[in-house]
Amino acid sequence: MIHQYQLNGYNIVMDTYSGSVHVVDDLAYEIIALYEHTSREEIVRLMKEKHVAEESIRETLSAIEELITHGQLFTQDPYEKLADQLKSRTTYVKALCLNVAHTCNLSCEYCFASQGKYNGDRAIMSVEVGQRAIDFLLEHSGHHRNLDIDFFGGEPLMAWKVVKQIVAYARSKEQEYKKNFRFTFTTNGMLLDDEVTEFLNQEMYNVVLSLDGRKDVHDKLRTTVTGKGSYDHIVPKFQRFVQQRGDKEYYVRGTFTGNNVDFTNDIFHIADLGFDKLSMEPVICDPKEPYALTEKDLPEIYHQYEILANEMIKRNEQGTGFTFYHYMLDLSDGPCIQKRITGCGSGTEYLAVTPWGELFPCHQFVGDEAYSMGNIWEGITRPDLQCQFRENSCYSKSECKECWAKLYCSGGCPANALHATGSINGIYEFSCDVFRKRVECSMMAKVAETIREMEAAER
Repeated sequence: MIHQYQLNGYNIVMDTYSGSVHVVDDLAYEIIALYEHTSREEIVRLMKEKHVAEESIRETLSAIEELITHGQLFTQDPYEKLADQLKSRTTYVKALCLNVAHTCNLSCEYCFASQGKYNGDRAIMSVEVGQRAIDFLLEHSGHHRNLDIDFFGGEPLMAWKVVKQIVAYARSKEQEYKKNFRFTFTTNGMLLDDEVTEFLNQEMYNVVLSLDGRKDVHDKLRTTVTGKGSYDHIVPKFQRFVQQRGDKEYYVRGTFTGNNVDFTNDIFHIADLGFDKLSMEPVICDPKEPYALTEKDLPEIYHQYEILANEMIKRNEQGTGFTFYHYMLDLSDGPCIQKRITGCGSGTEYLAVTPWGELFPCHQFVGDEAYSMGNIWEGITRPDLQCQFRENSCYSKSECKECWAKLYCSGGCPANALHATGSINGIYEFSCDVFRKRVECSMMAKVAETIREMEAAER
């Protein structure tokens, strides 16, 4: 399976199963489009009708056939049998999302967690529950040495003392169990201060900072509980935090909605504030919401992703570049094929823990009792649910079969599929369309970067 597209002056051909990416001239692009369903001599005839020299046509055909021989073009699918085998694999838990605070000091209108309450009671995780969650992970981690803990909410800084004690407890267990904990923290920044900054920079492998972009865009939906905008309060805190963080990992993560389909202006605004590791996600919400994104927005969303790719190319050349999460493609040393088939591991390798110790497949399922999988004392009490998630992959959905991007998205987010279709095995077409466009743009940017590096090396 291949995918061909033209963007920013490049003719790009992607081979799905080998992962090969080719930048070709116009003649090769046309011939590749014909190759699978047209005889060699018919291709020669058709190209000669376009006044192309026969010698050039046959040379191009030979080059294409050489790529096929070397398994870099029109490769067959070698992974379908592996996908079947992975359904019965033994999995161990290697990551937990600790919802330490089912409460928040903001009242973001689009919050999937119902302003931090997850459609339930407000609560703060106790130290005892947090420590038991660490024990649960150690007991169920099997051969995994690196274990991940995401501190999440609501706003986890509202459980600040608990977070510190959980981290200390986990660190005290590392040598005994020969494990290494990596912590991630997501915050809206309202409670950031020097003490918090010092601790996060010392202990957190990654920190995610929530900012939607321009002041008017951010303040429209990300307000305090009294209805005031939060932009002016958090931006100086984020700038100071990142300055002190040095070269450690962080992301400024935003959400774009129907209010700002021109979201690249928000990305560039954030970059111009001094942040160089960015992410901007499309809102997932009830399509009846006034800020919802719909299919009519897709042409402009596509256009915006192209603007983003071109601007990133320009800024990289100027030495003022930034990282965009969804444009990070490692073509030579990316995720293993098992991960590319099965995805994030929600419900199997990754679980969310509520303040009461209840287990869910991930943070986006919290509050939906149909997806309560057990608790940190008894473990998984719904193995049938875990089996459903284990079997979920880019090969378990008929709609994914002919999709060239399936080994980049792994079949999509189960939570988004559930909210859009009522089933974790469903397909959220809007999200698929957006994802494919992001892959095309990120691949084009990677092509431009590679060509620039090659030209620089030749000079």
